[in-house]
Amino acid sequence: MPHYRQHNSPGCGGFCLVMTMLLLLIGGAPLLLNVVGFVVMIFGSIILAVFLGLIGFSFYIRHKVSQYEAGQSEDRTQFVTILVHILVKIAQLDGRICRAEKTTIENFFRTHLHYNQEQMYWIRELIKDAAANTDSLESFLGDFKRHFGYQPRLILVELILQVLYSKGEVSAEELQVANRIAVFLAISSYEYQSILNRYQNGKTREQQQSANTKEQACKILGVASDASAKEIKKAYYKLSKEFHPDMVSHLGDEFRAVATEKMKDINMAYQILKGQE
Repeated sequence: MPHYRQHNSPGCGGFCLVMTMLLLLIGGAPLLLNVVGFVVMIFGSIILAVFLGLIGFSFYIRHKVSQYEAGQSEDRTQFVTILVHILVKIAQLDGRICRAEKTTIENFFRTHLHYNQEQMYWIRELIKDAAANTDSLESFLGDFKRHFGYQPRLILVELILQVLYSKGEVSAEELQVANRIAVFLAISSYEYQSILNRYQNGKTREQQQSANTKEQACKILGVASDASAKEIKKAYYKLSKEFHPDMVSHLGDEFRAVATEKMKDINMAYQILKGQE
C-alpha cells in the first residue's frame, strides 16, 4: 500500500525567522529591536490586564460575599458555614477533596436549595475556606451540637444524606460516617433510618408510609400500636410544636422548606391514626 507523505503547515518558527531576516534587511538591528520591544509591550499589557482583571474579580466576589453575609442572621450564617465545613470534611475522608466533590456540593445548594448566583458566590468561598481548614470533623459537629437544637440537627443529617446520594453510589465508609454523625447529634434511630430509607430506596414519603401505614404512623408519632386517641393527639401536638417550620425560620427559607417536609410526615401520620380510631 503506497505511503503518502503528509504535508504539514509550516510552524510559527519559520514565519518568525523570515520576518526577522526581512526586518534586518529593511532597517537593520534598530528596527528589529523596536518591533520586538513593541510586541513584548503588547503581550505584557495583555498579561497585566488579565492579572488585574482577576484581582478585580476576586475583590468583587469578596465584596459581594461580605455584603450578603452582612444581610443574613447570625444563626443562618453559622448554620450554613458549619454545614459546608462538615460536608467538605466528609468529602475529605480520603485525604483530599477533588473537583467533582466540590461540584457535587455546589450543585446541591444550587439544585436542592435553589441558591441564586449571589448565594453561590458565598458557598464557593465557604468551600474554599473549609478545604483549607485543618480542624477536625468532630470539632465542627461539637460546635453545631452546642449551638442548635434537635430540629436543625435533623435537617443537618437530612442534608448530609442528600449530598452523599446526589453523587450516585455511596460507600460503606461514608454511610458509617453519616450514622456516627446522627448518633453524635442524638438523632433517634427511627428518624435516621426513615431518612436513610428514602434515599436508599428512592421512595417518596407517601410510598414509604403506604407500605405499612399504621406501623409507620405509630413510629413517626412515637406511640404504641394500641395507643388511645388521647395519647395520639398528645404526641401529635408535641411533635407539631417541636418540628414546626417556624422553629427554624431563622435559618432561612430553604431550611424552613426542609422542615415543612417533616411536618408533612407528622400530619400524614396523625391523619392515618386518627382515621383508625
